[in-house]
Amino acid sequence: MTGKTLLWDQTLFRRGELFEFDYIPEHFAHRDSQQRSLIFGVRPALHGMRPLNMLCVGPPGTGKTTAARKAFEELGEHAPGVVTAHVNCQASQTRYTIFSQIFQRLIGHAPPTSGVSFKKILDEIAKYLIQNEKILIVVLDDINYLFHEKEADNVLYSLLRAHETHPGAKIGIIAILSDDSLSYVFDPKVGSIFLPEEILFPRYAWDEIKSILSDRAKLGFYPGVLSEDVLDVIVDYTSEAGDLRVGIDLLKRSALNAEARASTSISEDDVRLAYRKSRILHLSRMIASLGSGEQAILAILAKRAGAKEQTAGDLYATFHESTGLGYTRFHAMLHKLATLRLIDAEIATEGMHGRSRRIALKYDSEDVLGAMQSRSL
Repeated sequence: MTGKTLLWDQTLFRRGELFEFDYIPEHFAHRDSQQRSLIFGVRPALHGMRPLNMLCVGPPGTGKTTAARKAFEELGEHAPGVVTAHVNCQASQTRYTIFSQIFQRLIGHAPPTSGVSFKKILDEIAKYLIQNEKILIVVLDDINYLFHEKEADNVLYSLLRAHETHPGAKIGIIAILSDDSLSYVFDPKVGSIFLPEEILFPRYAWDEIKSILSDRAKLGFYPGVLSEDVLDVIVDYTSEAGDLRVGIDLLKRSALNAEARASTSISEDDVRLAYRKSRILHLSRMIASLGSGEQAILAILAKRAGAKEQTAGDLYATFHESTGLGYTRFHAMLHKLATLRLIDAEIATEGMHGRSRRIALKYDSEDVLGAMQSRSL
Protein backbone atom coordinates (compact mmCIF):
# COMPACT_ATOMS: atom_id res chain seq x y z
CA MET A 1 0.00 0.00 0.00
CA THR A 2 1.61 3.26 -1.14
CA GLY A 3 0.77 6.94 -0.80
CA LYS A 4 -0.80 8.78 2.12
CA THR A 5 -4.46 8.66 1.16
CA LEU A 6 -6.53 5.51 1.59
CA LEU A 7 -8.80 4.70 -1.33
CA TRP A 8 -12.42 3.85 -0.59
CA ASP A 9 -11.92 0.13 -1.28
CA GLN A 10 -8.64 -0.19 0.64
CA THR A 11 -8.03 -1.18 4.25
CA LEU A 12 -5.16 -1.11 6.72
CA PHE A 13 -6.02 -4.62 7.94
CA ARG A 14 -4.30 -7.53 6.27
CA ARG A 15 -5.73 -10.00 8.82
CA GLY A 16 -8.38 -8.33 10.93
CA GLU A 17 -9.10 -11.46 12.99
CA LEU A 18 -5.75 -11.02 14.77
CA PHE A 19 -7.21 -8.08 16.70
CA GLU A 20 -10.13 -9.98 18.24
CA PHE A 21 -9.86 -11.04 21.89
CA ASP A 22 -10.64 -14.69 21.15
CA TYR A 23 -7.87 -15.07 18.57
CA ILE A 24 -5.35 -17.75 19.53
CA PRO A 25 -1.88 -16.79 18.25
CA GLU A 26 0.18 -19.43 16.51
CA HIS A 27 3.26 -18.26 18.42
CA PHE A 28 2.43 -17.69 22.09
CA ALA A 29 5.33 -15.61 23.41
CA HIS A 30 6.66 -15.02 26.94
CA ARG A 31 4.69 -17.81 28.60
CA ASP A 32 7.01 -20.76 27.97
CA SER A 33 7.27 -21.93 31.58
CA GLN A 34 3.51 -21.70 32.10
CA GLN A 35 2.90 -23.66 28.89
CA ARG A 36 5.33 -26.36 29.99
CA SER A 37 3.55 -26.64 33.34
CA LEU A 38 0.15 -27.00 31.66
CA ILE A 39 1.42 -29.63 29.21
CA PHE A 40 3.05 -31.53 32.07
CA GLY A 41 -0.25 -31.49 33.96
CA VAL A 42 -2.35 -32.84 31.09
CA ARG A 43 0.28 -35.35 29.91
CA PRO A 44 -1.05 -38.27 32.04
CA ALA A 45 -4.18 -38.18 29.87
CA LEU A 46 -2.03 -39.28 26.92
CA HIS A 47 -1.55 -42.58 28.73
CA GLY A 48 -5.15 -43.11 29.80
CA MET A 49 -4.72 -41.61 33.28
CA ARG A 50 -6.58 -38.82 35.00
CA PRO A 51 -4.67 -35.53 34.42
CA LEU A 52 -3.41 -33.36 37.23
CA ASN A 53 -5.71 -30.62 38.46
CA MET A 54 -4.28 -27.13 37.87
CA LEU A 55 -4.97 -23.60 39.04
CA CYS A 56 -3.83 -20.75 36.75
CA VAL A 57 -3.56 -17.55 38.79
CA GLY A 58 -2.91 -14.00 37.64
CA PRO A 59 -4.46 -10.62 36.84
CA PRO A 60 -6.73 -10.23 33.80
CA GLY A 61 -5.03 -10.01 30.42
CA THR A 62 -1.95 -12.06 31.32
CA GLY A 63 -2.45 -15.03 28.97
CA LYS A 64 -4.16 -17.59 31.20
CA THR A 65 -7.04 -18.42 28.85
CA THR A 66 -4.79 -18.47 25.79
CA ALA A 67 -2.35 -20.80 27.56
CA ALA A 68 -5.16 -23.25 28.35
CA ARG A 69 -6.46 -23.14 24.78
CA LYS A 70 -2.95 -23.72 23.40
CA ALA A 71 -2.57 -26.74 25.68
CA PHE A 72 -5.90 -28.05 24.37
CA GLU A 73 -4.68 -27.58 20.79
CA GLU A 74 -1.66 -29.76 21.50
CA LEU A 75 -3.83 -32.34 23.22
CA GLY A 76 -6.14 -32.48 20.22
CA GLU A 77 -3.21 -33.42 17.99
CA HIS A 78 -1.81 -36.18 20.19
CA ALA A 79 -4.62 -37.44 22.46
CA PRO A 80 -7.70 -38.69 20.58
CA GLY A 81 -8.92 -40.21 23.84
CA VAL A 82 -9.25 -36.81 25.51
CA VAL A 83 -12.22 -34.42 25.25
CA THR A 84 -12.13 -30.87 26.55
CA ALA A 85 -14.75 -28.38 27.69
CA HIS A 86 -14.04 -24.68 28.22
CA VAL A 87 -16.62 -22.99 30.47
CA ASN A 88 -16.84 -19.22 30.99
CA CYS A 89 -17.89 -18.90 34.63
CA GLN A 90 -18.81 -15.25 34.19
CA ALA A 91 -21.55 -16.37 31.82
CA SER A 92 -22.41 -19.62 33.63
CA GLN A 93 -22.40 -19.14 37.40
CA THR A 94 -24.36 -22.13 38.70
CA ARG A 95 -23.55 -25.81 38.85
CA TYR A 96 -26.53 -26.63 36.64
CA THR A 97 -25.59 -24.20 33.85
CA ILE A 98 -21.94 -25.24 33.96
CA PHE A 99 -22.76 -28.93 33.61
CA SER A 100 -25.22 -28.06 30.86
CA GLN A 101 -22.31 -26.45 28.99
CA ILE A 102 -20.22 -29.59 29.46
CA PHE A 103 -23.16 -31.74 28.32
CA GLN A 104 -23.53 -29.68 25.15
CA ARG A 105 -19.78 -29.93 24.40
CA LEU A 106 -19.83 -33.74 24.70
CA ILE A 107 -23.26 -34.72 23.39
CA GLY A 108 -23.51 -32.06 20.69
CA HIS A 109 -26.71 -30.37 21.85
CA ALA A 110 -27.97 -28.65 24.99
CA PRO A 111 -30.03 -30.62 27.51
CA PRO A 112 -33.77 -29.85 27.69
CA THR A 113 -34.42 -26.50 29.36
CA SER A 114 -36.91 -27.95 31.85
CA GLY A 115 -37.75 -31.21 33.53
CA VAL A 116 -34.17 -32.50 33.65
CA SER A 117 -32.42 -32.81 37.01
CA PHE A 118 -28.76 -32.09 37.64
CA LYS A 119 -28.25 -35.79 38.44
CA LYS A 120 -29.56 -36.75 35.00
CA ILE A 121 -27.16 -34.37 33.27
CA LEU A 122 -24.22 -35.71 35.30
CA ASP A 123 -25.30 -39.28 34.55
CA GLU A 124 -25.33 -38.59 30.80
CA ILE A 125 -21.88 -36.92 30.91
CA ALA A 126 -20.38 -39.84 32.82
CA LYS A 127 -22.12 -42.38 30.57
CA TYR A 128 -20.64 -40.70 27.49
CA LEU A 129 -17.11 -40.75 28.95
CA ILE A 130 -17.30 -44.39 30.03
CA GLN A 131 -18.90 -45.78 26.88
CA ASN A 132 -16.55 -43.89 24.57
CA GLU A 133 -13.48 -44.44 26.79
CA LYS A 134 -12.79 -40.71 26.93
CA ILE A 135 -11.01 -38.59 29.53
CA LEU A 136 -12.58 -35.19 30.17
CA ILE A 137 -10.63 -32.02 31.00
CA VAL A 138 -12.75 -29.06 32.07
CA VAL A 139 -11.47 -25.47 32.09
CA LEU A 140 -13.36 -23.34 34.59
CA ASP A 141 -12.43 -19.88 33.30
CA ASP A 142 -12.82 -17.01 35.79
CA ILE A 143 -13.73 -19.43 38.58
CA ASN A 144 -13.71 -16.44 40.96
CA TYR A 145 -17.28 -15.78 39.82
CA LEU A 146 -18.30 -19.03 41.52
CA PHE A 147 -17.01 -18.22 45.00
CA HIS A 148 -20.25 -16.58 46.09
CA GLU A 149 -22.61 -18.99 47.86
CA LYS A 150 -19.86 -21.65 47.68
CA GLU A 151 -20.86 -22.54 44.13
CA ALA A 152 -17.19 -23.23 43.34
CA ASP A 153 -17.19 -25.98 45.98
CA ASN A 154 -20.38 -27.49 44.54
CA VAL A 155 -19.01 -27.56 40.98
CA LEU A 156 -15.58 -28.90 41.94
CA TYR A 157 -17.03 -31.53 44.27
CA SER A 158 -19.38 -32.85 41.58
CA LEU A 159 -16.58 -33.07 39.00
CA LEU A 160 -13.95 -34.54 41.31
CA ARG A 161 -16.26 -37.13 42.91
CA ALA A 162 -17.97 -38.25 39.70
CA HIS A 163 -15.86 -41.40 39.51
CA GLU A 164 -17.24 -42.61 42.87
CA THR A 165 -20.82 -42.84 41.61
CA HIS A 166 -19.76 -43.57 38.02
CA PRO A 167 -16.73 -45.92 38.12
CA GLY A 168 -14.52 -45.42 35.08
CA ALA A 169 -15.29 -41.71 34.62
CA LYS A 170 -12.02 -39.74 34.48
CA ILE A 171 -12.17 -35.95 34.84
CA GLY A 172 -9.45 -33.34 35.33
CA ILE A 173 -9.84 -29.62 36.05
CA ILE A 174 -7.97 -26.50 34.97
CA ALA A 175 -9.30 -23.60 37.04
CA ILE A 176 -8.45 -20.06 35.93
CA LEU A 177 -8.46 -17.47 38.70
CA SER A 178 -8.28 -13.84 37.55
CA ASP A 179 -7.74 -12.52 41.04
CA ASP A 180 -4.31 -13.10 42.54
CA SER A 181 -5.28 -11.30 45.75
CA LEU A 182 -8.11 -13.70 46.58
CA SER A 183 -7.44 -15.98 49.54
CA TYR A 184 -10.28 -18.44 49.13
CA VAL A 185 -10.39 -21.56 51.29
CA PHE A 186 -12.09 -24.54 49.67
CA ASP A 187 -14.43 -26.76 51.63
CA PRO A 188 -12.34 -29.56 53.21
CA LYS A 189 -14.17 -32.22 51.21
CA VAL A 190 -13.08 -30.39 48.04
CA GLY A 191 -9.63 -29.22 49.09
CA SER A 192 -8.57 -32.74 50.05
CA ILE A 193 -9.11 -34.03 46.50
CA PHE A 194 -8.63 -30.95 44.29
CA LEU A 195 -4.96 -30.35 45.28
CA PRO A 196 -4.14 -28.32 42.15
CA GLU A 197 -0.73 -27.52 40.72
CA GLU A 198 -0.57 -23.71 40.91
CA ILE A 199 0.69 -21.89 37.80
CA LEU A 200 1.38 -18.16 38.19
CA PHE A 201 0.84 -15.66 35.38
CA PRO A 202 2.47 -12.31 36.26
CA ARG A 203 1.76 -9.09 34.39
CA TYR A 204 3.70 -8.70 31.15
CA ALA A 205 6.75 -6.41 31.33
CA TRP A 206 6.90 -3.36 29.01
CA ASP A 207 9.29 -5.00 26.56
CA GLU A 208 7.17 -8.17 26.50
CA ILE A 209 4.05 -6.12 25.70
CA LYS A 210 5.93 -4.40 22.86
CA SER A 211 7.13 -7.71 21.47
CA ILE A 212 3.61 -9.21 21.46
CA LEU A 213 1.88 -6.15 20.01
CA SER A 214 4.63 -5.65 17.42
CA ASP A 215 4.23 -9.23 16.20
CA ARG A 216 0.44 -8.85 16.09
CA ALA A 217 0.74 -5.58 14.12
CA LYS A 218 3.23 -7.01 11.60
CA LEU A 219 0.93 -9.92 10.84
CA GLY A 220 -2.37 -8.04 11.03
CA PHE A 221 -1.55 -4.74 9.28
CA TYR A 222 -0.06 -3.95 5.91
CA PRO A 223 3.55 -2.64 5.88
CA GLY A 224 3.96 0.98 6.91
CA VAL A 225 0.69 1.24 8.85
CA LEU A 226 2.25 1.40 12.33
CA SER A 227 5.50 3.23 13.09
CA GLU A 228 7.82 2.38 15.99
CA ASP A 229 7.04 5.66 17.78
CA VAL A 230 3.28 5.15 17.58
CA LEU A 231 3.65 1.54 18.72
CA ASP A 232 5.53 2.79 21.81
CA VAL A 233 2.56 5.05 22.68
CA ILE A 234 0.24 2.04 22.51
CA VAL A 235 2.63 0.00 24.65
CA ASP A 236 2.75 2.78 27.27
CA TYR A 237 -1.05 2.83 27.54
CA THR A 238 -1.18 -0.97 27.71
CA SER A 239 1.50 -1.18 30.39
CA GLU A 240 -0.33 1.40 32.49
CA ALA A 241 -3.56 -0.62 32.24
CA GLY A 242 -1.70 -3.86 33.01
CA ASP A 243 -3.91 -5.77 30.57
CA LEU A 244 -2.69 -6.96 27.17
CA ARG A 245 -6.25 -6.89 25.85
CA VAL A 246 -6.18 -3.08 26.07
CA GLY A 247 -3.24 -3.03 23.64
CA ILE A 248 -4.94 -5.37 21.18
CA ASP A 249 -8.09 -3.26 21.30
CA LEU A 250 -6.02 -0.10 20.81
CA LEU A 251 -4.37 -1.52 17.70
CA LYS A 252 -7.77 -2.24 16.19
CA ARG A 253 -9.46 1.05 17.16
CA SER A 254 -6.47 3.19 16.18
CA ALA A 255 -6.40 1.62 12.73
CA LEU A 256 -10.14 2.20 12.33
CA ASN A 257 -9.60 5.85 13.29
CA ALA A 258 -6.87 6.14 10.65
CA GLU A 259 -9.17 4.57 8.07
CA ALA A 260 -11.88 7.10 8.97
CA ARG A 261 -9.35 9.82 8.07
CA ALA A 262 -8.53 7.99 4.81
CA SER A 263 -4.94 7.70 6.04
CA THR A 264 -2.60 4.83 5.23
CA SER A 265 -0.87 5.05 8.61
CA ILE A 266 -1.84 5.36 12.28
CA SER A 267 -1.00 8.62 14.07
CA GLU A 268 -0.54 9.30 17.78
CA ASP A 269 -3.81 11.26 17.69
CA ASP A 270 -5.56 8.13 16.36
CA VAL A 271 -4.22 6.23 19.38
CA ARG A 272 -5.22 8.89 21.90
CA LEU A 273 -8.71 9.05 20.47
CA ALA A 274 -8.97 5.26 20.56
CA TYR A 275 -7.76 5.13 24.16
CA ARG A 276 -10.67 7.24 25.37
CA LYS A 277 -13.04 4.44 24.35
CA SER A 278 -10.71 1.53 25.03
CA ARG A 279 -10.01 2.56 28.63
CA ILE A 280 -13.76 2.79 29.37
CA LEU A 281 -14.31 -0.71 27.95
CA HIS A 282 -11.40 -1.91 30.06
CA LEU A 283 -12.86 -0.21 33.12
CA SER A 284 -16.28 -1.79 32.52
CA ARG A 285 -14.69 -5.25 32.19
CA MET A 286 -12.73 -4.78 35.39
CA ILE A 287 -15.76 -3.58 37.36
CA ALA A 288 -17.79 -6.51 36.03
CA SER A 289 -15.20 -8.89 37.51
CA LEU A 290 -15.44 -7.37 41.01
CA GLY A 291 -17.50 -8.51 43.95
CA SER A 292 -20.09 -6.29 45.60
CA GLY A 293 -17.61 -5.18 48.29
CA GLU A 294 -15.01 -3.90 45.83
CA GLN A 295 -17.74 -2.19 43.81
CA ALA A 296 -18.98 -0.51 47.01
CA ILE A 297 -15.51 0.95 47.64
CA LEU A 298 -15.32 2.31 44.09
CA ALA A 299 -18.79 3.83 44.38
CA ILE A 300 -17.90 5.58 47.65
CA LEU A 301 -14.68 6.95 46.14
CA ALA A 302 -16.44 8.11 42.97
CA LYS A 303 -19.20 9.88 44.88
CA ARG A 304 -16.61 11.59 47.08
CA ALA A 305 -14.43 12.69 44.17
CA GLY A 306 -14.66 16.34 45.22
CA ALA A 307 -13.31 15.71 48.70
CA LYS A 308 -9.87 17.15 49.39
CA GLU A 309 -8.61 14.05 51.14
CA GLN A 310 -9.79 10.46 51.35
CA THR A 311 -8.04 8.44 53.99
CA ALA A 312 -8.43 4.70 54.45
CA GLY A 313 -10.00 5.32 57.87
CA ASP A 314 -12.69 7.65 56.54
CA LEU A 315 -13.35 5.34 53.61
CA TYR A 316 -13.65 2.29 55.87
CA ALA A 317 -16.18 4.00 58.15
CA THR A 318 -18.55 4.58 55.22
CA PHE A 319 -17.79 1.15 53.74
CA HIS A 320 -18.56 -0.64 57.01
CA GLU A 321 -21.77 1.31 57.47
CA SER A 322 -23.04 0.32 54.00
CA THR A 323 -21.80 -3.31 53.88
CA GLY A 324 -21.30 -4.45 57.47
CA LEU A 325 -17.96 -6.01 56.51
CA GLY A 326 -14.91 -5.82 58.75
CA TYR A 327 -11.54 -4.13 58.31
CA THR A 328 -9.67 -7.30 57.34
CA ARG A 329 -11.94 -7.80 54.32
CA PHE A 330 -11.77 -4.08 53.56
CA HIS A 331 -7.96 -4.12 53.58
CA ALA A 332 -7.88 -7.15 51.26
CA MET A 333 -10.27 -5.41 48.88
CA LEU A 334 -8.12 -2.28 48.81
CA HIS A 335 -5.13 -4.44 47.93
CA LYS A 336 -7.08 -6.07 45.12
CA LEU A 337 -8.24 -2.73 43.69
CA ALA A 338 -4.69 -1.39 43.83
CA THR A 339 -3.35 -4.54 42.15
CA LEU A 340 -5.91 -4.10 39.37
CA ARG A 341 -4.77 -0.46 39.08
CA LEU A 342 -8.22 0.90 39.75
CA ILE A 343 -7.04 2.95 42.73
CA ASP A 344 -3.89 4.49 44.13
CA ALA A 345 -3.32 3.59 47.78
CA GLU A 346 -0.21 5.25 49.11
CA ILE A 347 1.09 5.72 52.65
CA ALA A 348 0.89 9.37 53.62
CA THR A 349 3.52 11.02 55.80
CA GLU A 350 3.14 10.48 59.52
CA GLY A 351 1.00 13.04 61.31
CA MET A 352 -0.34 13.52 64.80
CA HIS A 353 -2.52 10.41 64.41
CA GLY A 354 0.22 8.20 63.01
CA ARG A 355 0.58 6.88 59.49
CA SER A 356 -2.45 6.84 57.19
CA ARG A 357 -3.20 5.79 53.64
CA ARG A 358 -4.58 8.17 51.04
CA ILE A 359 -6.92 6.47 48.58
CA ALA A 360 -7.68 7.88 45.14
CA LEU A 361 -9.34 6.61 41.96
CA LYS A 362 -7.16 6.18 38.90
CA TYR A 363 -10.16 6.88 36.66
CA ASP A 364 -12.50 9.86 36.46
CA SER A 365 -15.36 9.50 38.93
CA GLU A 366 -17.92 10.04 36.14
CA ASP A 367 -16.41 7.17 34.16
CA VAL A 368 -16.53 4.86 37.20
CA LEU A 369 -20.13 5.69 38.03
CA GLY A 370 -21.12 5.41 34.37
CA ALA A 371 -19.48 1.99 34.05
CA MET A 372 -21.15 0.78 37.25
CA GLN A 373 -24.53 2.06 36.11
CA SER A 374 -24.19 0.32 32.75
CA ARG A 375 -23.52 -2.97 34.55
CA SER A 376 -26.79 -2.62 36.49
CA LEU A 377 -28.99 -2.00 33.43
